[in-house]
Amino acid sequence: MAKKSQKGRKGAPGKKKKANGNSQSLPILHADTAGVDIGAMEIYVAVPADRDEHPVRCFGTFTDDLRKIAQWLKQCNIKRVAMESTGVYWIPLWQILSDESFELCLVNARHFKNVPGKKTDVQDCQWLQFLHSVGLLRGSHRPDEAICGLRTLLRYRGELVKSAAMHLQHMHKSLEEMNIKLGHVLSELQGVTGLVIVDALLAGERDLKKLAQLRDGRVRASEETIMKSLEGDYRVQHLITLQFARNLYQHYQTLIELLDREMEAFMSQLPDRVDLKDYPLPASQKKTQPKRQHNAPAYDLRTQCYRVLGVDLTAIDGIDAVTAHVVLTEVGADLSEFPTAAHFCSWLRLCPNNEMSGGRTLSKKTKKGKNRLALALRHGASTLHASQTPLGQYLRRMKARFGPARAITVTAHKIARIIYHMITLKEAFKPEMLDAQDARQKRKHEAIVRKHAMSLGFQLIPLVQPSA
Repeated sequence: MAKKSQKGRKGAPGKKKKANGNSQSLPILHADTAGVDIGAMEIYVAVPADRDEHPVRCFGTFTDDLRKIAQWLKQCNIKRVAMESTGVYWIPLWQILSDESFELCLVNARHFKNVPGKKTDVQDCQWLQFLHSVGLLRGSHRPDEAICGLRTLLRYRGELVKSAAMHLQHMHKSLEEMNIKLGHVLSELQGVTGLVIVDALLAGERDLKKLAQLRDGRVRASEETIMKSLEGDYRVQHLITLQFARNLYQHYQTLIELLDREMEAFMSQLPDRVDLKDYPLPASQKKTQPKRQHNAPAYDLRTQCYRVLGVDLTAIDGIDAVTAHVVLTEVGADLSEFPTAAHFCSWLRLCPNNEMSGGRTLSKKTKKGKNRLALALRHGASTLHASQTPLGQYLRRMKARFGPARAITVTAHKIARIIYHMITLKEAFKPEMLDAQDARQKRKHEAIVRKHAMSLGFQLIPLVQPSA
């Protein structure tokens, strides 16, 4: 049987693909550029065709292979490297290339996913190399190494808190299976009174009066109520699961305490942007001081964040020390990578993503994403519903206009702009600026009401006449 002709078939040997005329016409801005496609077991690296006989090479992912990548790039006189942010596989190579003083660009996969032709690892690294050489790639924001180290610890601390919460739920379940309503009587089972009583139960104490006397003086429930809640069916299997859950919860609490010490050591090594001796931390001007969160780090977050950032972000309504800590670990103290506050809010995905076609706006929804700082700012904005502050009034005004969900996003956007200006200009928070904006909004609203009243044939007279 005769073989079919290979002529005209896609990918046939010896047949060169026609180059894209548009891509060839683009000027080369960065000639010393390489593109890297990263995987779990293989890494493909592409350099300009005139730098090596084989401009595309495949390497392994062992540490020795990563060093060979850096050595080969130096031999090819490469200065800039663009790589895709694939899971966590890019981090080891990034760290090695960063130590070798390469100019690195971490690219979001969504920004270059439209690769022409069949998608392969070879084409991906070549496409990255070409786009970066003509200046069409934007790198993701990555703080300096010290901030990244602190951010890694903080994110892992969040995982430990989640694990501890899971075992706390197991404790609640074991108590419910024994019909012990201690978790319903106390505000929180993980408090001083709850854990002391649980430990006494596991130690074999069954006298309800003695157990109730272990309550802290700040507990609102009476001893009689606690005694009733402790009447239950103490089955052996439920006591065993309660013991295991209690041990695991305590184990994670111990790990969190040890990790807090490590984080405090990392914080102490960060450079100062303000001298605490000459410019001490100002006293809080908020009318109501926020309560310390149960899972907040044990060290003085407010002072440390003020020392590193140079401004006190907790002066902003809706921002506490924990949120200020998230700002520090996610973006750092240098926001020069964001030219304006609009760029910063766009990176946070807190501004409308206007999609336009044919002169019409198709959508104004914000971009999808799970930016940790944006989530923290949204949480801070959600606490302002009953706040008698300019930001609280702004949230309620936006809530009446757009609804609760969008109002929280809009208020978080406003808080993000305030944070950007405070850090970049090194200025303290000035509530009077928000008061002036609120006054202008009231005058604008009054003018609208007066105009509407005049259209109906009425004239508005103020209840209190202005003084001469």
